[in-house]
Amino acid sequence: MSSTTIKHSATLVVTITFTMAACVLSPCYGFQVGTRLSNCLRIGPSASASATIGYDPLRRPSTSSIATLPLRFRHARSFSHLHSSSSSKDSTVDVDKARVVFLGTPDVAASSLRFIHEQSQSPGCPYEIVGVVTQPPKRRKRRGKEIPSPVGLVAEELGLDVLCPEKARDKDFLDALENDVRPDLCITAAYGQYLPKRFLATPKFGTLNIHPSLLPRWRGSSPVQRSLEAGDNPVGVSVLFTVSKMDAGPIVAQETLEIDENEQATTLLPTLFDIGTRSLIEALPRVIEGEITMDTAAVQDESLVAEASMIDSSEGQLWPTEMTARQCHNRVRGFSMWPGTFLYFQIGDDESEPVKVKVIESRVLEEVAEPTNIIEIGPKKKDGLRLVCSDGSVLEMLKVQPATRNVMDAKSFVNGLQGRNVRWLSGLDS
Repeated sequence: MSSTTIKHSATLVVTITFTMAACVLSPCYGFQVGTRLSNCLRIGPSASASATIGYDPLRRPSTSSIATLPLRFRHARSFSHLHSSSSSKDSTVDVDKARVVFLGTPDVAASSLRFIHEQSQSPGCPYEIVGVVTQPPKRRKRRGKEIPSPVGLVAEELGLDVLCPEKARDKDFLDALENDVRPDLCITAAYGQYLPKRFLATPKFGTLNIHPSLLPRWRGSSPVQRSLEAGDNPVGVSVLFTVSKMDAGPIVAQETLEIDENEQATTLLPTLFDIGTRSLIEALPRVIEGEITMDTAAVQDESLVAEASMIDSSEGQLWPTEMTARQCHNRVRGFSMWPGTFLYFQIGDDESEPVKVKVIESRVLEEVAEPTNIIEIGPKKKDGLRLVCSDGSVLEMLKVQPATRNVMDAKSFVNGLQGRNVRWLSGLDS
């Protein structure tokens, strides 16, 4: 036996031993035990359609592709902050298709991944998804099991290989991206990490991002929340090339959307990502053909930039002495996902402890009243709790949630008062 063979055999034994130990000690999101060791850090190409005609970039996914299947993630090994999942399905390389890597983390991004993957299976589609990058699995409870991100779960269901670097700047991750994955194009949708220059230089067609605002308005981490808080209408979504400066790249496509004055971030965010994903899919063939590039896309007007700064939990408190009913209502809409909005109520006499009450759903009444801190329910059957701000504008709270209680409508809240009065309090710091 040659010295080279002995060396390779020893390396294999050490690798297998390390892998088995890791599988016993800790469950990680990664490749299935028994998968070829050569695939541990490799993202292989997915299966692709062989036909070359009839591609429709806006064909809706079938109902079967939308169903979520119950999955169990297998034990795997960890390699320098890099987790890799390798599909058990056989894959074949189509050298004529552009290699696409998808980056995302939350539910809205998982829906985008499903739709893009569905389109990639269409006859004549010019691209295929060869891998997915998402945030590492996290424990939802202190002693609970690590759970992959929504994008990670969908990628596993679709048989796509996954990389979960702790940081996108990790050398092991970037090495794998350049040497093994070799993407022609990357797509990001709420990935949640800053992408370094080395990453952006890897795909020859660049990196496209779905951003839920009408850029250059609302660059940053909370575009939907800030646009609703500001009372914007219409709102919209942009598809743009990613550059080092956050959300500052040239725009490939942009769609506007008129919304109802009571629309909340909880429902608006997935709607905008759905629209943005369709716009991206429509533009992909032209990007791959070289018709749309960083040079031909629309440059953003820096004079129109508005920053969508990260939201702090303290911003959830409503201040009727300083805010109008419309401002309170817009904050309820914008912060519906997190952190929510709240007031402090005093129920009964002055000796009672203040109660923190979340405002879940509200609307603005087209009337003006004498300013007061007394909260009363409206005279009609489905009326809410009426809060009069210092300028006389009236906010109607339709659903609330007192501390330690479930969400309830206004009538249920009043029924629990047993005739006691309610006042909102100012000057209390959360």
